[in-house]
Amino acid sequence: MLDFVYYPVSAILWLWHYAFAAVLGPASALAWVLSVAFLVLTLRAALFVPFLKQARTQAIVKKLQPKVAGLKQKYANDRRRQATELQKLYKDNGINSFATLIPLIGQLFVFAGLFHVLRSFDRTAALGHLPFQAIATPMTPEQNAATPNYVFGATDVQSFLQAKIFGAPLSATVAGAGDLLATVAVIAIPLTLIAAVATHFTARASLSRQDTPTQFAFMRPLTLWAFPAAALVGGALLPVAILLYFVTNNAWTLAQQHFVYHRLDAEAAAEAQRTAAVRAASAPKPGAKPVRRR
Repeated sequence: MLDFVYYPVSAILWLWHYAFAAVLGPASALAWVLSVAFLVLTLRAALFVPFLKQARTQAIVKKLQPKVAGLKQKYANDRRRQATELQKLYKDNGINSFATLIPLIGQLFVFAGLFHVLRSFDRTAALGHLPFQAIATPMTPEQNAATPNYVFGATDVQSFLQAKIFGAPLSATVAGAGDLLATVAVIAIPLTLIAAVATHFTARASLSRQDTPTQFAFMRPLTLWAFPAAALVGGALLPVAILLYFVTNNAWTLAQQHFVYHRLDAEAAAEAQRTAAVRAASAPKPGAKPVRRR
């Protein structure tokens, strides 16, 4: 159903793995780790412009809060007129609510695509990709390892299934590690903690830049605490490779937020200085009589 997501994600992952495997060797686990990391960097770089627009929109919305409050008070008894005027205010200031969701939607699609592709490496069958006969008939691990996966060939599938980082298979989860539980946990638990903490701080940095409407006040604790808690719980169920994705994605988000917010703050400070300079230049000099304009 989401092949339009799975195939591009698989293709980008394959390109990076092909590049790193050419240097490190096709059996190198580091080649897979770097492939996942650079998949994140590639797609987040493609989403940088929408993120920048989202950050600018948040700044504009925050600046418009006094006008928004005034319109809500003015049309408190006429909800339809209130909604119309608010929509007009946002439109006049170039605010597109849907455009601000593009980075989030893009990240959700990438996560879904990567999760599906990587999990398809060691599932009994990649549903929607393999023929019906293959889905109906469970495969042994050996048969699954000899089955192509989207743009990956059977050799690539075997390479991923055999790839280990400090003894922990990249395809393994804490919940299904079995005899390798201790080995997988040593890798997965720190990655999970890093992802959860980073999720909290990225949410905190984002929320500090915006005024949350009263009707959406419940989103603040949900974003600050529920999502990081979900990351902690999900850490036991997600493959090590996906945890690496989360850590890389959060690292990019923290760096991107710092860069973009610093840039926007500098632009706001420069604009404030220009406004103050214009006002100072147009103000009457001390002791001078104000000139009346006809």
